[in-house]
Amino acid sequence: MIENIKMPQLGESVTEGTISTWLVKVGDRVNKYDPLAEVMTDKVNAEVPSSFSGVIKELIAGEGETLAVGEIICTIEVEGASGEVAATTIEEKPVEKAAPVAPAQTPVAAAPVQTIAKTDESGKARYSPAVLRLAQENNLDLSLIPGTGNNGRVTRKDVLNAIANGVPQVAPVAVEAPAQPVVAQTAPAAQAPVIPTAVGDIEIPVTGVRKAIASNMLRSKHEAPHAWMMIEVDVTNLVNYRNSLKDSFKKKEGFSLTFFAFFVKAVAQALKEYPMINSMWAGDKIIQKKDINLSIAVATDDALFVPVIKNADEKTIKGIAREITELATKVRTGKLKSDEMQGGTFTVNNTGSFGSIQSAGIINYPQAAILQIESIVKRPAVVNGMIGVRDMVNLCLSLDHRVLDGFICGKFLGRVKEILENTTKENTNVY
Repeated sequence: MIENIKMPQLGESVTEGTISTWLVKVGDRVNKYDPLAEVMTDKVNAEVPSSFSGVIKELIAGEGETLAVGEIICTIEVEGASGEVAATTIEEKPVEKAAPVAPAQTPVAAAPVQTIAKTDESGKARYSPAVLRLAQENNLDLSLIPGTGNNGRVTRKDVLNAIANGVPQVAPVAVEAPAQPVVAQTAPAAQAPVIPTAVGDIEIPVTGVRKAIASNMLRSKHEAPHAWMMIEVDVTNLVNYRNSLKDSFKKKEGFSLTFFAFFVKAVAQALKEYPMINSMWAGDKIIQKKDINLSIAVATDDALFVPVIKNADEKTIKGIAREITELATKVRTGKLKSDEMQGGTFTVNNTGSFGSIQSAGIINYPQAAILQIESIVKRPAVVNGMIGVRDMVNLCLSLDHRVLDGFICGKFLGRVKEILENTTKENTNVY
């Protein structure tokens, strides 16, 4: 019996993945759970395990090819299979395989007409739920968008390209035999910009991870109307308190007590008091999440990963500091697991570690906001009518204006400011 292995969903908002490397070839015998391929998404790199024991029959997707979640990537010949489902992912509506398309009755000049989408037995075009939702939200006619996926399927990337560059004005058609051949009318595909190069210029290939990041960022900017606000915080008390503890803490615990841990804890506490910030847009409704799972951005030389601190509001500053250290180490050593990237409800980004003092982050879709923690710098400030040198930091919030507005976000930032400015030895315990 031939069973299918499908593209797994390697993250909560992941809709597609790229085959980076096949670990097997046709004819190889594999056991259940053996790794078949390495897959890259905008959130994680992971191996796809086999759901069966058997012999690899066909590798349907090539290395470097991007497929939607639920699409078949390879087939396995299984002896004595019981008919169990072979999908390695959970999807309500798996993408169906295209029915054979009857040849055109009349030849068409120039390039052949590209099939727009997979079809069922009735010949009706079928699209993935993610593609349908994106097209509906942007009022696009999918029949006018040429597909680049398997069998001409329209992918989410095709829809995003149409949003950015427009769609053809005339759908591809084949016409019954007239006296003279008729050329199918299609708009040319969007071309990459032509950049003049000179001696000494370096061309850097775009990796699958970078392409996935670019795609997710483009989706966030297209779908979420971004708004932005900033608040200034005097963290002199926090700086003094942390500096008084850092050496003894490192000696006792074996990892560093960073400023970022204090900020993450303050954000988690404020989210518990203002739960609307901990929400997501779901088309016809807003989902206010119960759990406070904070995504933290961790950068490598060529990619950005967003591991998640689960239930951050229930953890101490020490516990948060430990998780930050462990997750960052896993990212930089390539040991981060896919489940450690899932379930985030709000993102906190430590841009201050690079010396930034003001920035506007792109929201981590489908979350409703992202907070940038900027660099702590000494600046003159007025305190009790006197000018003094204080440790100041800017907190910059990007928000999805479909879900949030300035009023609730201003109150949330004000509460974070209050918590941070009152972080002292007397009223804050790191344990």
